[in-house]
Amino acid sequence: MLKPHYYDGLIEAGCDEAGRGCLAGSVYAAAVILPPDYDNPALNDSKQLSEKKRNELRAQIERDAVAWAVGIVTPDEIDKINILRASMLAMHRALDQLATRPEAVIVDGNRFEPYPQKSLPQSGEVGGGFLPHTCIVKGDSKFQAIAAASILAKTHRDEYMNHLAEQFPMYDWQHNKGYPTAKHREAIREFGISPFHRKSYNLLGDGQLSLNF
Repeated sequence: MLKPHYYDGLIEAGCDEAGRGCLAGSVYAAAVILPPDYDNPALNDSKQLSEKKRNELRAQIERDAVAWAVGIVTPDEIDKINILRASMLAMHRALDQLATRPEAVIVDGNRFEPYPQKSLPQSGEVGGGFLPHTCIVKGDSKFQAIAAASILAKTHRDEYMNHLAEQFPMYDWQHNKGYPTAKHREAIREFGISPFHRKSYNLLGDGQLSLNF
């Protein structure tokens, strides 16, 4: 059973990303603030859930959350700043959009760029410094807010990749979601790259950057 919160007495946002290891498409991140007494036993790491269950839980999370938001960093931005920085930027962009300002952040994984305190929407007062944050390895299977963020990031990104797949059916994105499957790489060899491929990645799996297309 996932824990309801990490920080006692603080408005806590859970963060997670989706699409970090993909060859194509933006990286997505979500930030979710759940009610203090919230308990949804079905919440879990999005990778452990079926697509149908993820979509069911997405609707529940978006309905029940105190606040939620999704941040996006494009392939061009990923190529410029690298995927690690892009993943953290996507989380910051999600946090920026929350209607309720968090007082602390919990993040899946072991890396996070400290998030600055922002102006409060109601008063306009600005706090100094950064919000307290904690990185939790496998946090999406330990804390409900991170699991919720994992589900939102995954489902919103999958929806985006399904839309791109309609424009570029040769890459099989409706199935692989941009990840480096054999079929995806074979399509890159045959058709070259799309505007949505990450040019800084080893697209063919041959140890070379595929910048010659």
